Amino acid sequence: MANINEININKTKAQMRKGILEFCILLVISKGQAYASDILKELKKANLIVVEGTMYPLLSRLKNSGLLSYDWEESKQGPPRKYYSLTSKGEKFLKELMKVWESLDKSISALIKKFK
Repeated sequence: MANINEININKTKAQMRKGILEFCILLVISKGQAYASDILKELKKANLIVVEGTMYPLLSRLKNSGLLSYDWEESKQGPPRKYYSLTSKGEKFLKELMKVWESLDKSISALIKKFK
């Protein structure tokens, strides 16, 4: 049985990952059109394990917010695939998130150095 600290750490880690997941998805898509399974692969390569059940609601929310658009493309194997890309609003939003991330990274790194 896990002790209370392990449970709290796992909850905190999960919340931290959820908080940056949309940002990471936008970063992946910023390199060009992306199919959902390709996005998942890139996130896994970055050690951000995400399950499909989490991914699709996030993609829908980002699309409904006007940050993403998608195109259907025929597949040689199976049904047509939905490829996502950033809208101009999504590109602007991502640039702002990058600024926020860089600022947070700098602040947190400074605190870690100070109190390590």
